[in-house]
Amino acid sequence: MLDRALANEVNAAQDASHPMRYQLKKTSPNWNSTKEICETRDGDVARLVEQNGQPLSAADEQKEQARLAELAGDPGKQRRRKQSEDADQARVLKVLRALPTAFVYQDAGAGQGQAGKPADSQSAKVERFTFTPRPGYSAPDLETQILTQMAGEIWIDPLHLRVVRLEGHLQQDVDFGWGILGRLNKGGWIVIEQADVGPDMGVDQWRTVHFKMVMSGRVVWKARVFDTTEDETGYEPVPAGLSYQKAIEILRANK
Repeated sequence: MLDRALANEVNAAQDASHPMRYQLKKTSPNWNSTKEICETRDGDVARLVEQNGQPLSAADEQKEQARLAELAGDPGKQRRRKQSEDADQARVLKVLRALPTAFVYQDAGAGQGQAGKPADSQSAKVERFTFTPRPGYSAPDLETQILTQMAGEIWIDPLHLRVVRLEGHLQQDVDFGWGILGRLNKGGWIVIEQADVGPDMGVDQWRTVHFKMVMSGRVVWKARVFDTTEDETGYEPVPAGLSYQKAIEILRANK
């Protein structure tokens, strides 16, 4: 079950056949923002709609509309954004493909839970597994280095064979590039939650609905603290093959 679920995550991460529009709220200790995101064949397009829980002022809205208009007329800029997205996606795939071999998994029994709700809530059945670093595992690249010191728990939806929740904690410091590029400190943690956002669309569409990361460390020689929460809501389909210019039209009109 676990192996099939992890394989499904790799396949889903490479499937762009069902683009979506959704709302993304990012929260940190000193700032939060809400954006409307539209996925397209040319990469994602975002429109800022709130800052610190408040709608944009007239002046900020004018700036956002001008930014989107400028982007619509600059395909080269959007191509560079798409290249950056593709690079991020490649890094995610490296981690997903490493999950079956990077950890030792132990069955922790069945539970009740779904994304965004506690495990004892009245919700769908899940199968729970704990994981610890596999002895002797050698990370092949920087992206998977963090897995060598991470332990936690993963929940699987046994009906759809998809990951519902993953929670991981760093047991020891993690160095990147022999400690030259950076370090993440022991005690940091992440939570990722997924849900099927497509029942009303007649198709299974599992997407991330919650992400939380609390980490501290050093990037090159600068101390950094990463404390961010991302919540994705309001998923709805958009036409396959949608161009980024058309997505900008939709977002600017707030349709």
